[in-house]
Amino acid sequence: MTKQNTTSRKDDFTEGSIPKKMIAFMLPVLGALILQAMYGAVDMLIVGRFSDEQAISAVATGTNIINLFNFMITGLTMGMAVLIGQYIGERRNDKVGKTIGGALALFGCMAAVLTIFVVWQAPLLAKLMQAPAIEGTVTYVRICGAGLVFIFGYNILSGIFRGMGNSRLPLIFVSIACVVNIIGDLVLVAALDMGVSGAAIATVGAQAISVLLSLLIIKKIDLPFTFSIKDIRFSKQTRKVVKMGAPIATQDVLSNFSFLVICAIINDIGLSAGSGYGIAQKVIMFIMLIPSSLMQSMAAFVSQNIGAKKPERAKKAMLTGMIGGASIGILISVFIFFFGELPASLFTEELEYQRQAAAYLRGFAIDTTLTCILFSFIGYFNGCGKTFFVMCQGVGTALLIRMPASIIMKAITGGNLTFIGMAVPISTIIGITTSTTYYLYLKRKESKELI
Repeated sequence: MTKQNTTSRKDDFTEGSIPKKMIAFMLPVLGALILQAMYGAVDMLIVGRFSDEQAISAVATGTNIINLFNFMITGLTMGMAVLIGQYIGERRNDKVGKTIGGALALFGCMAAVLTIFVVWQAPLLAKLMQAPAIEGTVTYVRICGAGLVFIFGYNILSGIFRGMGNSRLPLIFVSIACVVNIIGDLVLVAALDMGVSGAAIATVGAQAISVLLSLLIIKKIDLPFTFSIKDIRFSKQTRKVVKMGAPIATQDVLSNFSFLVICAIINDIGLSAGSGYGIAQKVIMFIMLIPSSLMQSMAAFVSQNIGAKKPERAKKAMLTGMIGGASIGILISVFIFFFGELPASLFTEELEYQRQAAAYLRGFAIDTTLTCILFSFIGYFNGCGKTFFVMCQGVGTALLIRMPASIIMKAITGGNLTFIGMAVPISTIIGITTSTTYYLYLKRKESKELI
């Protein structure tokens, strides 16, 4: 028996215990997301300890801007991962290499265009965000923008292996980057006092080293498909990646855009509120890793089972994810509602910033439970290839519910962050309602087709 066959069976989601297989896949995904989130968190933590409040605000706002483009590529790679999973479920491994090649051609062009745009338009992006620390924000965005190719590279490599059912290698990739980033921050920010520039250089440098070392690791392992340089071209598979991934990317970008609008709204209240919100977002970034890892795992699990013509197993996986995720979410909701100052204190010693962050977290708290339910739905729909609905649902709740609710809450409460924070769970409840309705519609349609 070859090493390749052993690996394929180990990452086969079409057989065996659903909870056991999901947990085994999800834990490395969660670990990778935690370490990936460490980039911004470590930047904020070290900048908060060794720089001034202007630098804290610049890193917080700059990270939100860069995340907008990061979510764009993440959505597209999710589409690629779903296609890979479906081909593997169908046992059509010959299509996998062509899919990856078509995706790489697309992502390479996108990286070039977006790098030029972000570096060139960094001042405009900072102004649109009403960044209190304009110069620092522009610096952070320009340096990170120049390294978008490496940020994209990590997401592409991770998407390939998660589509194959392998979540362990992405964990190794991001572990390398996280260690390098922490060392870089300590040297450039703490020791050399380079502030915002040091934090940005450390982030980009860590991503670059991670991608290069990851490519060396990949050359040493056996892959269950063939791939060559000739596969890197625009083809029919490129169109399929776009068709599958563009709705996910659109949803991710516009959803993140709504949070950028909220950031701009709160920045307008004042520096302490803006910094408090930035710190709260760092806390939330870690909290939301559980539903995010659940969604990514669900998409990979479901795509293989849909490809293998096992839809009932895919549905059972979705329900398993909802129950398990929500159970953990309840505990986290209670903690951040009553003890929000505690995680906020990890990022700043300023009591006022801690108080503002905790205020926002109280309004947001219940969303940690609700999102586990919604993201299980989203992962299921993505895995089924129903990405257009995911886009419509996400864009609708972000633009028509979350943003208006935030503006209204600010207006009627005079800028109370707790009430502004409540806009997020309100939009999630609408998303769950919409997703449930669509799921029942698909189930009814499926029943009619069987008659």
